[in-house]
Amino acid sequence: MTDARFYLPGEGGSVRCGLCFRKCHIEPGYRGHCRIRKNDGGKLKTLAYGNPGAIHLDPIEKKPLFHVRPGSPAYSIAVPGCNLNCKFCQNWQIAQADPDDVRTKAMTPEAIARSAVSSGARFIAYTYSEPVVWSEYVLDCAEAGRQAGIESVVISNGTWSREVLDELIPRVRAIKVDLKSIEPSYYREVCDGELAPVLDNLIHIKSKGCWLEIVNLVVTSLNDSQAHFKKLAAWIMKELGPDVPLHFTRFHPMYRLKDLPPTPVGSLDLAWKTAKEIGLHYIYVGNVPDHPAQNTECPSCHTRLIERIGFQVKSNSIREGTCVTCGTRIPGVWI
Repeated sequence: MTDARFYLPGEGGSVRCGLCFRKCHIEPGYRGHCRIRKNDGGKLKTLAYGNPGAIHLDPIEKKPLFHVRPGSPAYSIAVPGCNLNCKFCQNWQIAQADPDDVRTKAMTPEAIARSAVSSGARFIAYTYSEPVVWSEYVLDCAEAGRQAGIESVVISNGTWSREVLDELIPRVRAIKVDLKSIEPSYYREVCDGELAPVLDNLIHIKSKGCWLEIVNLVVTSLNDSQAHFKKLAAWIMKELGPDVPLHFTRFHPMYRLKDLPPTPVGSLDLAWKTAKEIGLHYIYVGNVPDHPAQNTECPSCHTRLIERIGFQVKSNSIREGTCVTCGTRIPGVWI
């Protein structure tokens, strides 16, 4: 166990965790909701610091981050644990697992940075499970990476406390947030979470100038109505502007939603069309191989600027962050 940060002592040896919206009140000997933070005699400990349970070299498009150095390899790590309980969890074997039940490998932040550099990666990506609940490790790995000349990106559900988020933003180049739904009831019933903290954090990330992309997993019969797509896109348009990329991703049956069918491609096409009508510039469809909405087009002249096949970049004609045809600025992290 390693000393945790972001908590306050309470009465009788209890502690109040400050990582996320839950603010878990933890009595001595007990763990918080995420299962990886334990009150050890009145001091909060993290059980998973320096112990990733998954390490892979992925294309950054897999995160997905489509406006961040396309084609870049990302050294992707995960520590067991999550502070939500999404019924559709795609990485439930690690995200919903007790850290004691997952085989992990001891690696200091400096070791992560060295391994990332030697792998040829352009970024360290904190992904697969929920980086919010292992924020100390994320912050230290990002700093070690910076000193080694490699940047970091975070793939998250976006539920940090403001204190943690304000420490994170200066240390990372981009953040991808899973916005599960625009309905509070969906967060409560399907994810065991809360919507409001996520929306607040999206606005805050954008206001601080950190590159932001959003994913909405479209789950059959649960959040696949045109009314939902319209409300979601309208909120993004109003609060974040038209240039934040929005990815509509296809659901496949797994974990606790095996009884639902995969998302019809027609539902994803409707989501894309609806968001386009709202005025968003960069809308993508994920988990559908060869779908034309995997490509990046100029919002002004409609030139196809980045062509993708799955997670592979086939061509990229963005030049110094602008459209090669008309010179329109294309927001993102290109250099």
